[in-house]
Amino acid sequence: MTDRNNRICPLERAGSLDNKIRRWIQNPQKILGHYIEKGMTVLDVGCGPGFFSVDMARMVGKFGRVIASDLQEGMLQKVRDKIKGTELEKRITLHKCEENKIGVSEHVDFVLLFYMVHEIPNKEEFFNEIGTILKPDGQVLIVEPPFHVSKLAFKKIVEKARDVGFTGVKGPNVLFSKTVILKKG
Repeated sequence: MTDRNNRICPLERAGSLDNKIRRWIQNPQKILGHYIEKGMTVLDVGCGPGFFSVDMARMVGKFGRVIASDLQEGMLQKVRDKIKGTELEKRITLHKCEENKIGVSEHVDFVLLFYMVHEIPNKEEFFNEIGTILKPDGQVLIVEPPFHVSKLAFKKIVEKARDVGFTGVKGPNVLFSKTVILKKG
């Protein structure tokens, strides 16, 4: 999915991605609650240690499913350890993506791209693949960090998505972040 030297959060810093302070600042229920419903199939690309994946699994309920995808096997292992022996184990499918391909063939209702699109070298290819995964009425939430992604860089990300057929609308308010909701055509 990316060039390994292009700011991928290393496994050693996974703890900083999943803690009480972040949960207070970036509450998954508040950010995602308007987009995820029971019974949905959702994809968390660049899931890291599962900060959003676990809450998403609660939101989709026992008949829904979360595909937690990450480039790093160590991050997926953290999710595996977190959900082992819980009801969420049946709802979350762990998927190791490749350097330049998500590799999910199942169609999904919602895709979360939280603080990771800026790491993708070929955004056009990436958004084309998202388009093949997303159901016709599905949505994609992009959230990008303020320090790595300037307003201009974020605008270019949204333009790349539009170039391959997505339309963008204002995303939710996420403290110190840039957001957009994408829909097909």
